[in-house]
Amino acid sequence: MSKAGAIDLALGVGGKIEKAEVLSAVEKYEKYHVCYGGEEEERKSNYTDMVNKYYDLVTSFYEFGWGESFHFAPRLKGESLRESIKRHEHFLALQLGLKPGQKVLDVGCGIGGPLREISRFSLTSITGLNNNEYQITRGKELNRISGLDKTCNFVKADFMKMTFPDNSFDAVYAIEATCHAPDAYGCYKEIYRVLKPGQCFAAYEWCMTSSFDPSNQEHQRIKAEIELGDGLPDIRLTTKCLEALKEAGFEVIWDKDLAEDSPIPWYLPLDKDHFSLSSFRLTAVGRLFTRNMVKTLEYVGLAPKGSVRVQDFLEKAAEGLVEGGKKEIFTPMYFFLARKPADSDH
Repeated sequence: MSKAGAIDLALGVGGKIEKAEVLSAVEKYEKYHVCYGGEEEERKSNYTDMVNKYYDLVTSFYEFGWGESFHFAPRLKGESLRESIKRHEHFLALQLGLKPGQKVLDVGCGIGGPLREISRFSLTSITGLNNNEYQITRGKELNRISGLDKTCNFVKADFMKMTFPDNSFDAVYAIEATCHAPDAYGCYKEIYRVLKPGQCFAAYEWCMTSSFDPSNQEHQRIKAEIELGDGLPDIRLTTKCLEALKEAGFEVIWDKDLAEDSPIPWYLPLDKDHFSLSSFRLTAVGRLFTRNMVKTLEYVGLAPKGSVRVQDFLEKAAEGLVEGGKKEIFTPMYFFLARKPADSDH
């Protein structure tokens, strides 16, 4: 874990936001969401501001709890959480058929945990696309520490309007990132544009499943909690992602909700009934410990005012994710592999 200490967590809260402005940033972020009277259209039209605020506020919490890879994974019996996360990343690389020397794009790369792991595993050069300056700063430092700063780099840009020329990459992937896009078709169309003809795009998407009932108030509450706690404008159905891929021009090779066959539930690390020493910070006891620690750090002035509020909505997100997983109305690992036709002229 790269940022293991409480002081590191405290100093990182707020990202590039001035410490004195963190509380007002939290309040503005919260107002985008249904729980606070926000509207879906406002979240979509202001997605850049909303997502940037979100990651400035939560990145240190994520790194403190999860390490460098901010995603879930299907987990085998006897496998640690960290092992399952690495296997999930390797699986993606293998599905894309990555080969040494290829030029790969990671769309919405976070601080680059998966990027570094996949680059080491496949011997490829990977560009991480991210619109959050703080995460890019952290990612560059971690690349340097890992000795990957010559083969891996970061570009600050919006994945709805990338700065790369057409047909730039041999492969593209996204890990629990394009769920932040206000429009799946627009995002996938941009990915299609920068991908070379005949090459593949693979992703893990956060989605509502076919079991989600939009007329069910409890289902809507769970969806809203996840959107608030995870910086999402709207969580799409798996079928909508598939439709958007095809509309963008991709040939879908295969797709599956990988949560369905996972021997150990993906949400187990966040379940209040589960205890684990190896992923202690994610457990209910670990989160309570973190909350009290953050409260103390905020009280003594090491962490900015508003830090506990961030912990609050992350707690709400954890509850929503566990409920959504148990009811099987939400998945963080709807996987698809899609190809840009070889005869595409753009």
